[in-house]
Amino acid sequence: MKLLLSKTKIGAQSGGRPPAAIELSAEGVLGASLDASSSEPVFAFAPLPHGALIPGIAESNIRSADVVSAAIRSALGGMTLRSRAVTVVLPDPSVRVFMLDFDSLPSRPAEILPVLRLRMRKMVPFDVEHAGISYQVLSQSAAAVRLLTAILPGPVLAEYESAVHAAGYEPGAVLPSSLAALEVVDSMEAVLMANLSPLALTTSIANGSDLLLHRTLDLPDDPHERLAEIQRGIAVAAAYYEDTLRAPARQIHYAGFYNSRDFEKWISGMDLNVVDLVPRPDTGAITSLGQASIAGAAGALAGAK
Repeated sequence: MKLLLSKTKIGAQSGGRPPAAIELSAEGVLGASLDASSSEPVFAFAPLPHGALIPGIAESNIRSADVVSAAIRSALGGMTLRSRAVTVVLPDPSVRVFMLDFDSLPSRPAEILPVLRLRMRKMVPFDVEHAGISYQVLSQSAAAVRLLTAILPGPVLAEYESAVHAAGYEPGAVLPSSLAALEVVDSMEAVLMANLSPLALTTSIANGSDLLLHRTLDLPDDPHERLAEIQRGIAVAAAYYEDTLRAPARQIHYAGFYNSRDFEKWISGMDLNVVDLVPRPDTGAITSLGQASIAGAAGALAGAK
């Protein structure tokens, strides 16, 4: 997937993103950059206090702007960056992602956005006219066009961009976490993926250059209800995989806040082999990464210049 969300650029081309990225979550800020002297990325993590950042579309996400900006500076401060531009990876609950089908679309990109805004007026519970929106053509024929579309409230996008600016950096691109993580998938075969945080579960199915499923579930606070919701979400995605591809899923690629071995125990009755989407690096971490997943930041760098 090569989707960008920004005020100035719609869509993306391979190799069009900055060689540095940050992934923001309720737990902290993960910084990543491509070292000019090495092909391997460098990572650093700066934790956030509870309540400083609460992802979502209903209200303000960044509750302590100075604290979040300081964490961004801390995560990137020990790295040698080629520019001040960074890709900003947002939590999945802050963005809504859709696959939309059309009979046809205008040929000019500037004319497509009003069509998308009109279509999504009844699909999202926020103002679409001032929302951050971007799209990518998944498939196109003489009779149909299928788009991958991402949208988030304008004030939420502005919050994240302001925090990056206040830290002294420039948001060169904006990506949702799970779409960023899918960038590391280098396979033409179908892949079932789960991205799990304490707040949300996103399941995706990528088949070559096509995206068949992208579903984000907000998780309940109660631990028992949360586990049951995770298990239901994975079961639904696995069933959709089998129905769509006419074959059962044998493995699930995992990215998330929790250890993959714990995740494997939680879904142990589903006969799915759990594979780390991006294994933890043995080298290249300049701070303790805690429990932070590196998949989103690593995927953001996969499309770097």
